Amino acid sequence: MQNSRVEKLREWLATANGDALLVTNAVNRRYLTGFTGSSGVVLITLDHAVLLTDFRYREQAPKQAIGFEIVEHGVQINANVAELLQQWGVRTLLFEEQDVTFAAYTTLKLAMGDIQIQPSGGIVEQLRMVKDAGELAIMQAAADIADKAFEHILGYIKPGVTEVAVALELEVFMRSQGATSSSFDTIVASGERSALPHGVASDRVIGRDEFVKLDYGAYYQGYCSDITRTIVVGNPTDKHREIYSIVLEAQQYALDHLVPGMTGKEGDALTRDIITRYGYGECFGHGTGHGLGMEVHEAPRLSLSGDIVLTPGMTVTVEPGIYLPGFGGVRIEDDIVMTEQGIHILTRSPKQLISLN
Repeated sequence: MQNSRVEKLREWLATANGDALLVTNAVNRRYLTGFTGSSGVVLITLDHAVLLTDFRYREQAPKQAIGFEIVEHGVQINANVAELLQQWGVRTLLFEEQDVTFAAYTTLKLAMGDIQIQPSGGIVEQLRMVKDAGELAIMQAAADIADKAFEHILGYIKPGVTEVAVALELEVFMRSQGATSSSFDTIVASGERSALPHGVASDRVIGRDEFVKLDYGAYYQGYCSDITRTIVVGNPTDKHREIYSIVLEAQQYALDHLVPGMTGKEGDALTRDIITRYGYGECFGHGTGHGLGMEVHEAPRLSLSGDIVLTPGMTVTVEPGIYLPGFGGVRIEDDIVMTEQGIHILTRSPKQLISLN
């Protein structure tokens, strides 16, 4: 069976400055092969596609890495790689420089002998930016689990419950819906802690008349969802309503105006300009969004430095926020897919200001 991802790599390899690509990044390994084991490397040439892994996966690897030759490596995996490359007449090996420490690079270089090694420039990550139909179906399912979790957690949050209890309830519920785990450490930040953009759940007891910010996601079949909703427990003050309405306006404007052909910087400006116009620009210190897929943070990014052009099939978050130290903060986040016409929104949880009394 032909592997379209390997074929795209080979098209790139045909014009690259090397004869073979060594994939050591675990996420990239799974992306290319479908292999879910915890150890192994991939070798790709114009004529060969090999997964090297160890004894533990002797039965698993052939079932998952369809179309790949499976090689059981010995104690020194680099020696096995070098042996294969020498058999194939490879002169230059490309490696994933963003995944390799200096110590690993030194060991690899020594093992390769006369074979030259050069950085690959993150080619697999570039391929991963554009999702195919199968990936998007999985990501929709992951988003659906997150949406169900939000509906569920609204019946659980109340004064006197701790943030960590809410985080645990979210985790258990998402797993009950088929998720492998959470996409990342769940953020539940209440009261003044909601002003912490990444306020991972603490032992703080949720009180009355305060924000609760929920940022979480479901990790499902190798892909992540990532959603943020901010609610009020009790009665919102005018300040709660003010900053919530600004963030919602900014987020909705971006969802209405994001189109293919924009750079990440231009996408970021859609929310940032609105928040700045209301006088809260200094209270929005992170990017508008980030790429999403097999990792919860990947390229491209909607940020002040985002220079990648958005194209159909790219999946990103849209998550502006306002954070007021000593008071609290708001973030609203959805997962979207760039399409030929504009965007498709994966997450569908309600975004009007919800007050739990």
